[in-house]
Amino acid sequence: MFGFNPPVNKVIATGYNLLYQQTRNTFILKRKWSPPLHKKGGKPSKLRARHFVYDLVEDCNLSKQPDIKVILNQFVDGVGNAGDVLSLRPTKAYTHFLVPGLAIYASPENLAKYQIDENKPKVESNYSSPYVQRTLGCLSRLVLQITMSKTQPWTLEPWHVRTSFRKAGFVVPEHAITMPPVTIKGPDLTLQDKEFLVTVKVNNKEEVNVRCRIHHWATGLERLAWVPYHWKEPKEALVPEQAPILESLPLPN
Repeated sequence: MFGFNPPVNKVIATGYNLLYQQTRNTFILKRKWSPPLHKKGGKPSKLRARHFVYDLVEDCNLSKQPDIKVILNQFVDGVGNAGDVLSLRPTKAYTHFLVPGLAIYASPENLAKYQIDENKPKVESNYSSPYVQRTLGCLSRLVLQITMSKTQPWTLEPWHVRTSFRKAGFVVPEHAITMPPVTIKGPDLTLQDKEFLVTVKVNNKEEVNVRCRIHHWATGLERLAWVPYHWKEPKEALVPEQAPILESLPLPN
């Protein structure tokens, strides 16, 4: 049984030019008929055609490659801190970490050079999870449109906000939502161009303010005209005390 790594030339026609590209393919083969033995110091017997017949044991191109370990050389949002050792799939490690320069191979030389101890417990972050910082950033840049009826009376409640979060792609339970300090009732078209804040608590620890706007919805002739890119324009604060916080929050591009 032995490994066989034949070079294969691919010929790609490009107009009148030919591009020769070499590929590496590894196969593990086993002779179907073993060659005869010869005496010590004697002349080996001539190989016959049957001695060049092989059985395929393994095609290494189809076998799953093992995970590789890398060392982060800087903080990566949602992944870890500098010095953390990650075990990743080869493609992901190469494309997302090694090529951008966010990590290096966790070779014995690099582990010794940077004095990395794989068994050392990771330094606890100030956040409740590695993904909290990214989540807080997404929520702080969100303009949450809360769609309410233009014809039927309503009072804004936490479940309205929860439903609007779900439509925007975020799962936020009602107990994590802190409503504004005023009661918002409608339909009231004076609310159409005003905004307010709700506070979301993540993992019962971190809090983030989210910009919200009421949109009155109706069918037929009662429907309001669509304003393109309305989320990019600053609006008047419904609660004057929240105006400084709203001004500090970024608007999406």
